[in-house]
Amino acid sequence: MSDGHGRTPETPPGWSAEQPPPYSAPQASPWTAPGSPPQAPYGQPYEPQGEAPQPPPYGPPGPQQPYPQSGYPQSGYPQPGPGHPPPGHQPPGYGYMPPPALRPGIIPLRPLGLGDILDGTIKLIRSNPKAVLGLSAVAALLSAVPLAVGQAILFGSMGNMLEDPESASASLNSFYGLIAQYGGMIVSYVIQFVVVTVLTGVLTRILGRAVFGGNITAAEAWHLSKGRLPALFGVIGLMAVMMIVPLAVLVLVVAALAMSVNSADGAGLILGVVVLFLLAFVPYYLFITTRFAFAAPAVVLEGRGPIDAMRRSWHLVTGDFWRVLGILLLTSLLVGVVSGVLSVPFSFGGTLIGMLGGGSPGSAVVAAAFIAVGGTLSAMFSYPFQAGVSGLLYADRRMRGEAFDLVLQTAAIEQQRQGWVHASADELWHPSNSARS
Repeated sequence: MSDGHGRTPETPPGWSAEQPPPYSAPQASPWTAPGSPPQAPYGQPYEPQGEAPQPPPYGPPGPQQPYPQSGYPQSGYPQPGPGHPPPGHQPPGYGYMPPPALRPGIIPLRPLGLGDILDGTIKLIRSNPKAVLGLSAVAALLSAVPLAVGQAILFGSMGNMLEDPESASASLNSFYGLIAQYGGMIVSYVIQFVVVTVLTGVLTRILGRAVFGGNITAAEAWHLSKGRLPALFGVIGLMAVMMIVPLAVLVLVVAALAMSVNSADGAGLILGVVVLFLLAFVPYYLFITTRFAFAAPAVVLEGRGPIDAMRRSWHLVTGDFWRVLGILLLTSLLVGVVSGVLSVPFSFGGTLIGMLGGGSPGSAVVAAAFIAVGGTLSAMFSYPFQAGVSGLLYADRRMRGEAFDLVLQTAAIEQQRQGWVHASADELWHPSNSARS
């Protein structure tokens, strides 16, 4: 059938006689967002009019799409390779990762955090255990023996304590008992003052070389540091005077109060004075030990005199007092815990043997040996750890305040090029090598 305009296509069997119009492209929408470019009809390419060219997509540059050379920073860092977008076209979160800090020895040669300082101290002990632990053990044993001998004498005088407690108490309060109790302690403190001062100088010299990855023997460390011992003793002596003078003043005040007031009212007044003194002395002690914590490294590594070294330490701590104080307090806490774990079992066992031994010479000797071993083990750990933390804190303050890390990095690169650490590396600690001294 036809309507005069040609033959009408036949509808396939089963289809409805009313079919939708043939599919065609939709018209362009008259609704557009303000400021957006006009839309092109569907199926036709869009031709921009006066638009700025878009940046090239991310990906490796092709021969037709070179990156502009002016976009790269003029620095020593390597330029981006294929697949890395140039500066200015980096997606969020994309950035250049700098190389890790140079670390030829026990610490990275950059300003240090708390973890770097503690880790470096442990590495100091592990990198040269013969020199560090050997010297520390000798110093600890020399300090522990007099105390152990005094304890052995004391235990020998307490043989009948279980049978007759009153006679044991009388023997403790006698002249012989007082000498046994306090004589060994005083001798031990005097020896400790000497040997710990010497040990601090030697360990600081070992640390100064270990920063560059070098090891020296105990004999070499002693030879390099013995010339600085007089100045080091001067520093320790001045600090001891600063601590003893307030205590001497307290003793004089207490003695004057005891003679001027009666016994009934004097006890409470004296107790109050002592408490007030302790409340003032503790901050004073922390202030002095923190301000002059770097005096020993300044003496050994920089070759300064006692007064100049203390002035140098005061200058280095300025601006970072609370951080230095916190690290020193944390170190003391860690050292105290570890030392207690090492020494308490031996001290308890020695005391128990001495008290139950009936005053026999054999039990007194065994008790003294136990006490000496416990004191040696605890001090063998605490001496190098405290000296290491103090020395690395000193290095950190110089890096932060004087850009000393740049000097150390330059020297370390030269040492790596030569393949060994020369003794001249010790001279780099002198302040004349710092950017700002």
